[in-house]
Amino acid sequence: MESGDRDAIAGYGGDGTIPPPPSHAPSVGPPPPGAALRAAAAALLNLTGLGLGYALVGRWGRAAVCWAATAVLLWVALPADPDGVPAGVLVGYLLVLVAAAVDGGRIARRSAVGGAWRPGLAAGLGVVLLAVPAGGAVVYGSARDEAREQMLLERLEAGDERVAAASGEPFDAAKGEYGKALAVYRALDEDHPGSRAAKLVPDRLKAYYDAVSAPYARKRHCEAVAPLTYLRTLPGSVDGKLLGELAAWPDEPLAESLYGCGVSRLGAAGGGGTELGELLRTFPESASARRVGPAIDERIKDQVAAVKGAEPCEATEVLRGLGATASRLPADSVKKLRADADKGVVDGVYACGVDQFKDGKFGAARTTLAGFARTYKSDGRAGQARDIAIAAEIADDRPAAGKRLPLSKRPGGARMELVISNDAPNTVEVLYTGPVTGTVTLRACAGCERYSASEGPRRACKASGRSYPKARLQLPAGEYHFLYKHGTGATSRVDSYSSGTRVQPGYTYTSCTYVIERSPFGLDLPQLPDPIQPVVSPWGAGSSR
Repeated sequence: MESGDRDAIAGYGGDGTIPPPPSHAPSVGPPPPGAALRAAAAALLNLTGLGLGYALVGRWGRAAVCWAATAVLLWVALPADPDGVPAGVLVGYLLVLVAAAVDGGRIARRSAVGGAWRPGLAAGLGVVLLAVPAGGAVVYGSARDEAREQMLLERLEAGDERVAAASGEPFDAAKGEYGKALAVYRALDEDHPGSRAAKLVPDRLKAYYDAVSAPYARKRHCEAVAPLTYLRTLPGSVDGKLLGELAAWPDEPLAESLYGCGVSRLGAAGGGGTELGELLRTFPESASARRVGPAIDERIKDQVAAVKGAEPCEATEVLRGLGATASRLPADSVKKLRADADKGVVDGVYACGVDQFKDGKFGAARTTLAGFARTYKSDGRAGQARDIAIAAEIADDRPAAGKRLPLSKRPGGARMELVISNDAPNTVEVLYTGPVTGTVTLRACAGCERYSASEGPRRACKASGRSYPKARLQLPAGEYHFLYKHGTGATSRVDSYSSGTRVQPGYTYTSCTYVIERSPFGLDLPQLPDPIQPVVSPWGAGSSR
């Protein structure tokens, strides 16, 4: 058989039939015609993520892998998140597409495309379909940006909610919430300057300032000082461009609030000094600062006038506070007002003591006027103040002595002598008030003893040969009240003793003071009445212990 005949016979089967063509080009030998175009078409179709390159060459299993990869990507990416698709997922998906494109091109290069597909048409379709993932990426990017905008708007709203909640609380309690809200606004402006939320921040800051300064709007000046001071510090932590006119806005309201609060507290012990001092130091050229001196001066004049009114004690305390406040303020023109206040205090202390005496507050009157006499010794009223203090001390034990003020001038006319003897083993201070007022002190009687209640009136000041310490008073006629105070040498159980009598013209009077023992059962024995007799009238002034 000839070789040509052998080759022809080799193309048939053993039974002489013609075998079917191979499903794809052999792996060896030259590629089928149009291989480059087919490879490009398959690669482009696989880059779409739809696995169409594999479908073109009939590799459906590999196409399913592409579909699964795309489904995973969509599951992770949708709905759009402000942070976008995780970088690892995105890189992995791109690697899958690249691998699919390379693999699809390799397979298509060795395979003929069956059916009605044309490589040129397939390549064109691949180019067109690449717009699908590209468009999807653009749409997704837009959705992601919108999600980010919504997230930022939610942050802005959260800051607004903090401000709203804080506005219903006192500033000290709400300061932390205000600080957190401000941090939100500042972060939006600094970290996301082009966002819709950032563009709303200036309006939110205006509302923020309004909320923090609400006490000022309601004219609660003392409450407004702290929040306005806080707002004034914000330019140190917030961009001045962002704050705009708000940066300097708190100055005038703070100056006004410091003034209003300080003036409202004037008159208390140092009241208003803190706020007014801060005003004069921080805003010395402000209109509010220029009002401080006149306001204090006016208040001092009002209280000087009030000293002559129904409540001189209260007015005096207000004057003390005004003087103390003026002296501590930094402006010299204000410091000088202390002298006017001090002058008013002198008149006020005297008027206060007299008013206390008239109101029957004898203990307080004694303290006030005795202090006046010690403090203002050169004042022309010092002597009268001492007399009223003496009368108040007597009246505290004997109210009848407080029916009227001691006379400011000594009466003229005849004087009657009163001789007071001391039969007590301790010193005795005798206070008296009536047409004249004063005090004398008798030294202790050496060798004198205490008496029983029954023998005191009989034996006191009657021991023959004994020289009793004496005091002689020259008294105009009238009703007198006495208080005998046992001093040095007396025990804490010795009582003071008060009495009263009427001094009549033409008589000489005597009085004897002594000490009697208490009952051994601790009972206070009653004092015997003073026998008053003309010519020699023994006032039995006894004390018990």
